[in-house]
This record gives sequence, structure tokens and C-alpha cells, in this order.
Amino acid sequence: MPETVAWREGVTVVRAESLDRAMRGPSGTGRATAFDFAGTGGRATWVGTVTLPPNAKTGAHHHGRHEVAIYVVKGRSEIRWGARLEFAAEVGAGDFVYFAPFVPHQEFNVDARETVDFVVVRSDNEKIVVNLDVMPVERPETVC
Repeated sequence: MPETVAWREGVTVVRAESLDRAMRGPSGTGRATAFDFAGTGGRATWVGTVTLPPNAKTGAHHHGRHEVAIYVVKGRSEIRWGARLEFAAEVGAGDFVYFAPFVPHQEFNVDARETVDFVVVRSDNEKIVVNLDVMPVERPETVC
């Protein structure tokens, strides 16, 4: 007779309100962790949200040996990448972007009035962010 599996703990729901409070609360940074599997027996994956205010941009950075994928939920963003951020692509709602390990990149909200909202999946729980001192090219090459 097959063993019965107790699936009650197999699914976790994170409510939008809790992410919203984390992102906009007193210590809110525009980032909120939905799932951080460290210490739970889950895989080494981080899932969360990032919101960039109008005309805001991140600094040039990379995530070390880890892979990162983003899904654009709302808004428009220019993604720049390369040693001098010499490549660029504009992305919008419904688009996905994948960052290979060690690729220098930057996200920029190109809208002056609306936020850009991303869902982010990272192949780590270590929160590796390597900030880079980069002199970006003036006009990046548009890719795709």
C-alpha cells in the first residue's frame, strides 16, 4: 500500500498586501521578498518584487555566480548591460529578461509618471549584489 503524503505544508501563499507593506513601509526599499527558501528545506531560490519609481534607475551591478530572471508586470524599463552598459533593450509589461551570471546590468524606469514593477527570480538566497563603478557609454547599442 503506498504511503500517504501530507501535502498541507506543500504550498505557500504570499498575499499582495504583505508585499505592499514591506515595499512601502517605514523601511521599504522598493523590494520585497515573496519566497526565501533558506532554512525551509526548499531549493536555493529567491522570488520577490522590485518597484522602480518614475525616472529612477538602479546603479550598475551584477549578482555574482547567480542567474536572475525578471518579469515586467507593469510599466516600461530600459535594461542596460555590458562592461560599460553599452547594450540596451526597452522592455514592457509581459516581457521577461534573463541575466547570466556576472553580467553587469542596470534597470531604468523610462516613464516620468508611472512606476515599473518587476517579479524577480534569483538562483540564490545569498542576496549577492556587487555594485560596480562604471562609466557608461553615452549611447548604448539597442538590442532586440
